[in-house]
Amino acid sequence: NDIKDTKRNGKVYIPETFANGDTLKQLLARSRYLLYKTKHDWTDKQKVRAQVLFEKYPDIKKAYGICQKLRNLFNNKTISKQVAYTKLAHWFKEVENSGFKAFNIVANSISLNYKSILNYFDNRSTNASAESFNAKIKAFRAQFRGVRNVE
Repeated sequence: NDIKDTKRNGKVYIPETFANGDTLKQLLARSRYLLYKTKHDWTDKQKVRAQVLFEKYPDIKKAYGICQKLRNLFNNKTISKQVAYTKLAHWFKEVENSGFKAFNIVANSISLNYKSILNYFDNRSTNASAESFNAKIKAFRAQFRGVRNVE
């Protein structure tokens, strides 16, 4: 709307810039990469950008915090299965209280499979190798679909 109004008045639109020099579009586009990382992996520019982003959009800060809590739960090497169960319950409560519907899908998936997910904390192993092997078999079958002469 501001762009259209300035064009109607024959002026040049100058977008608002934040303390780090980003416009709103730049802030949102460039912040995407820092949201994939943990705070200690951010560059100095990303730290400044995150501060600006979180001031402008407190909901993004809240959602980022919820994501990081789940990530930290699984990255903690010393946590026991019982402690993980308790922390997961607290995470569920936080998701419930947050009001973010996007997290409900993840929370429901975890709640349906929490027993097998918590088995990760027994010896810190996953089924990633089995999933990778299954993907290779599926790709192989897809590649040779429709071949008449097997030899």
